Amino acid sequence: MQQHIIFYPMLVMIGLTFYTGIRMLFLRFRAVAHEGLNPRYFLHNRGGKLPDALTQTEQHYQNLFELPILFYLLILSVYVTQTLDLLQVTLCWLFVLSRLWHTTVHLGTNNFVKRRNAFLFGGLVLFLSWSNFAYHLVSKTN
Repeated sequence: MQQHIIFYPMLVMIGLTFYTGIRMLFLRFRAVAHEGLNPRYFLHNRGGKLPDALTQTEQHYQNLFELPILFYLLILSVYVTQTLDLLQVTLCWLFVLSRLWHTTVHLGTNNFVKRRNAFLFGGLVLFLSWSNFAYHLVSKTN
């Protein structure tokens, strides 16, 4: 299996992060220009109330730098150790799909149960991915 294909799910995650960051920037401009938020709010993130859509987007942007960090580390680890297999590729794509699901819910209806389920599913998939990596790493050294 060509090892470089492990980077494709990572590129989608990076695209999702850029999308969310650009959305956040747009919502910040709109909050200042059309909703009366004082731009000085962003000096210390205090002194005003953010619109709900901006709050959700900022929280989601932060989420993209939490659990996905372990995903990025996994991708690099799999590539460096040359332990890629079909299961790992599948699990990585499932993790990306779970994050897309999480993003859709969080930035859309923000339904807590659906958002939690997307998060838990992604966490389980990531755990299985790391378990698969550990198995291959241990098998490779024996």
